[in-house]
Amino acid sequence: MTGTWRPEAAEPLADRVAEDIRLLSTIVDDTLPGWTRRVFSEQYRAGRPVVARLMREAGLQVHVDAAGNVVGRLPGAHGAGAPPLVTGSHTDTVHAGGRFDGVVGVVGAIEVARRLQETGTRLDHDLLVVDFLGEEPNEHGMSCVGSRAVAGALGADDLSRADGSGRTLGAAMAGFGLDPAGSLRASWGARSVHGYVELHVEQGPVLERVGVPIGVVTSIAGIDRLLASFHGRADHAGTTPMDLRHDALAAAAEAVLAIERVGCGAPVHGVSTTGRLLSGPGAVNVVPQEATLWAELRSTQADWLSGVRRTLAEEIAVGAARRGVEVVLDWLSDQPPVAATPFVQDEIAAAAQDVGLAWRAMPSGAGHDAAHLALLGPMGMIFVPSVGGRSHVPDELTGIDDVVRGIHVLLATLVRLDRAPATRSA
Repeated sequence: MTGTWRPEAAEPLADRVAEDIRLLSTIVDDTLPGWTRRVFSEQYRAGRPVVARLMREAGLQVHVDAAGNVVGRLPGAHGAGAPPLVTGSHTDTVHAGGRFDGVVGVVGAIEVARRLQETGTRLDHDLLVVDFLGEEPNEHGMSCVGSRAVAGALGADDLSRADGSGRTLGAAMAGFGLDPAGSLRASWGARSVHGYVELHVEQGPVLERVGVPIGVVTSIAGIDRLLASFHGRADHAGTTPMDLRHDALAAAAEAVLAIERVGCGAPVHGVSTTGRLLSGPGAVNVVPQEATLWAELRSTQADWLSGVRRTLAEEIAVGAARRGVEVVLDWLSDQPPVAATPFVQDEIAAAAQDVGLAWRAMPSGAGHDAAHLALLGPMGMIFVPSVGGRSHVPDELTGIDDVVRGIHVLLATLVRLDRAPATRSA
């Protein structure tokens, strides 16, 4: 690293950060509540050039890679041959989501690049700032599309996943102007990253409740997502006796309660949610013939996840059979729990102390692009508080002062990692 580095003199500029967040919050589907910018939507398409422009204005060399990730490079003193430092997040949202999830990490990474240059600080390693394609779950049952691709974890089977209309993920990518086959060759390669650090809003209540501004993430929960399709028989709702019905929706309702019960049984950390349930034919006077539910299980404990997956499948099948209903289970994605690299956790904690901020070690119950970047090198995450613990809803809020504190710690962490020996990134 060249230049005189003084952490206390490199505080991010709050007004500039707030304006970047505001700008992206205007590029949303205004026919829906909250801030909706789903992957492959026209709003998402419109937002990508804006991110690229912000990167260029920050002095980054920008390109869109084969997986659709927007990548900005700030050259380091060692040149492109050395493994880079990487930071970033995503700008897609869930339906009726908030303004801060993912966006804080992208805007924060861009502000880091600005402050490095404005303070005359040149890193030894290149710094890559990335807006990863499609971190949120899409209609094809896949999340973290862009980060999976660079990690070599996106396969041909993933591109064949179909949404409810039968359109595959590969077709959706092609319709967005991407080359699906190229995304399968987008891997950066094992041990290609000197270090990856992602700034993110906590999406939970812990930091606000304990009054601590910085969370140092210890691990990222694994996620198993389930699609369950129930097939019964349609009958007249007034004339068919209860004991002769093959009610697909009733079987699905039993499954919903089983999924909820499973999430309450984890010894340390586990949650389960059924987020969507559809049934047909949809008439109040007809016994439902079809029902489909989408659910997920999350835990930082791999053994609990794998055991519960088997147990839940058996319980759902038994309940459906008791009602004379057939059920087909499809596990849409399987992301195992991932531990943050211990020495990166230490560097984040030390960086927080460098800028005078208290910190707390904590796991992440949410999934993140960081879980896939861990396949490429040392990985860590920084959390900042979420007001009321709310996220994935229009009320999602993180104060700009907390965002700035997180960016300051991100900057100080990257400077520390830049100084770390290459052997620690192997």
